[in-house]
Amino acid sequence: MNKQIILNLPVKDLEKSRAFFSALGFTFNSRFSGENAAFMNIVDDTIQAMLTTEAFFQSLIGKPVAKAKEANEVVICLSCESREEVDSLIVRAKAAGGRIPHPPEDHGFMYDQGFEDIDGHLWNLVWTAPEA
Repeated sequence: MNKQIILNLPVKDLEKSRAFFSALGFTFNSRFSGENAAFMNIVDDTIQAMLTTEAFFQSLIGKPVAKAKEANEVVICLSCESREEVDSLIVRAKAAGGRIPHPPEDHGFMYDQGFEDIDGHLWNLVWTAPEA
């Protein structure tokens, strides 16, 4: 079995979060999804996220769930294959109800921009030139 990265993210409304990420082109694996969680494929079978209801997430950690709209502990960074992919995902995130916290940053060899999903989790999208 190849190593995988699986993020666990608490969400307020599981169906709204599924709709948000579906609008970005992510798919879900129904085999590992249910009323408390939705297993989202981000990159093939190597990077996934388990979107969980806040109550279920709290039962796993035994402490309060952070309010991501007020403070963040982590920024999820995804590499993209082109500047156009970065821009396309940003447009779709905004159209689906996400917030765009800053304009794109173009460093020549690297281009990035981020979005905040509907639960306040921060995602950064970055393209790096192959020769960098």
